[in-house]
Amino acid sequence: MIQENFEKSLQPLSLDERLAQIALFFQGQKLVFSTSFGQEDQAITHAIASQKLAIEIFTLDTGRQFQESYDLIDLSVKKLEFNLTTYFPQKESVEELVAKKGFNSFYASVENRKECCFIRKIEPLNRALQGAHVWITGLRAEQSENRAEMPMIEWDAQKNLYKINPLIDWSFETLEKYLTEHKIPQNPLHKKGFVSIGCAPCTRAISEGEHPRAGRWWWENSQKECGLHA
Repeated sequence: MIQENFEKSLQPLSLDERLAQIALFFQGQKLVFSTSFGQEDQAITHAIASQKLAIEIFTLDTGRQFQESYDLIDLSVKKLEFNLTTYFPQKESVEELVAKKGFNSFYASVENRKECCFIRKIEPLNRALQGAHVWITGLRAEQSENRAEMPMIEWDAQKNLYKINPLIDWSFETLEKYLTEHKIPQNPLHKKGFVSIGCAPCTRAISEGEHPRAGRWWWENSQKECGLHA
């Protein structure tokens, strides 16, 4: 009932107002926001940083990201003025994977790809969420079929926390307007056809008319998820 009533109260609010209310409602609890520095995450980061909300911001560095992504991270931290915690994969796990299957095992099968995603993303995420009461994400319903029915607020029994998606009902046009109005830094790869940006070897630009997630794990016929939000 908490999710349903609180979600209804958030629906008519702006992004900044939503996040302010979330921080107030869960005051005294540990709130964290995971950013991959995509357009959605940049909007949320701005809303948190500009209001100096008590929400910790973290990112996952898989070790296989685009240089443009690293440049954006440094620019964003400097311009938006926020503290960022970065979680890396466990060194031993990466070394074992590469020794056993090579650097590009993820191309061989979905199972191999998910193994790489677990080592480089899921395990670090689990560490990042330890002790958190609320996990804020940049998910939007338009992004994929898997996310189309996600609520704004849900209880994640596996992780034992509330997962809140304050942009779940936003259109891409609304997002673009917010980013432009606030002059928020964006990854230059977006202008080259990269809509969803992940690891460099697993991401490509998409053509006009292609699904927004088509550029992720482009060689697969899968749900285009790494497991963070599946």
